[in-house]
Amino acid sequence: MLEILKAVVYGIVEGITEWLPVSSTGHMILLEEIMPMKVSQEFWNMFLVVVQLGAILAVVLLFWNRIFPFQRNRRRQIRIDWKIMNLWVKILVACIPAGIVGILFDDWLEEHLYNFRVVAVMLIAVGIVFIVVENRNRGVRPVICTTDELDYRVVLLIGMFQLVAAVFPGTSRSGATIIGALMIGVSRTVAAEFTFYLAIPVMFGASLLKLLKFGLTFTSMELGILFTGMIVSFIVSVVVIRFLMGYIKKHDFKVFGWYRIVLGAVVLLYFGVIA
Repeated sequence: MLEILKAVVYGIVEGITEWLPVSSTGHMILLEEIMPMKVSQEFWNMFLVVVQLGAILAVVLLFWNRIFPFQRNRRRQIRIDWKIMNLWVKILVACIPAGIVGILFDDWLEEHLYNFRVVAVMLIAVGIVFIVVENRNRGVRPVICTTDELDYRVVLLIGMFQLVAAVFPGTSRSGATIIGALMIGVSRTVAAEFTFYLAIPVMFGASLLKLLKFGLTFTSMELGILFTGMIVSFIVSVVVIRFLMGYIKKHDFKVFGWYRIVLGAVVLLYFGVIA
């Protein structure tokens, strides 16, 4: 029962931090340092990724009409929305860099970079970049204000920023792609929305890879922990996504930059890395 309660906490943290640009993986690693689960290392490595499926399903639910290309007309005939199909091609193009690195170097990255030191440094570094980029963009009108205006050059550049997050935990996948989008003239709303879409193939692919490595044999406790975390992260994600899309219509991302800097400094102090 205690491990199930821990899974609830992990699900809450995942649901909040997956979409806010503050690094979900970073927070999960830090939470594990403070409140470790009594599970095998293999299960923990898998749980850290697969729990995000709950959060991804929240995106599918909330944006279903914008991402599902098969629609029925008045005659109940199925038609293809080619704008949405084109959007999916762009999403897949943006996922190529991170996908290649994830498949080839997943184990090495996990072994060498998934620790609180890297997380803390990246929390601070990306937080500073957020503040600098938002100050630079103050008063500047975005060039791209709808997802239809995203061309293949732009989405590939956004995908390269996503690659940074795939390599360095604590960067934040959403944070990296939003920063990249803002730097090349994409509006905050479109940057956040496209980031949500990118998460769908990235996290489904990453989860499938982790499940295949772990195998499909679970104990009843492991299944309980995994599904509890996923369900809680789904519910919390629905609330957080709605909040964020409303928030960024009137505010910038600098508050998240300052949060990252403070959290990174606290982590370094807490774990005794700096005096």
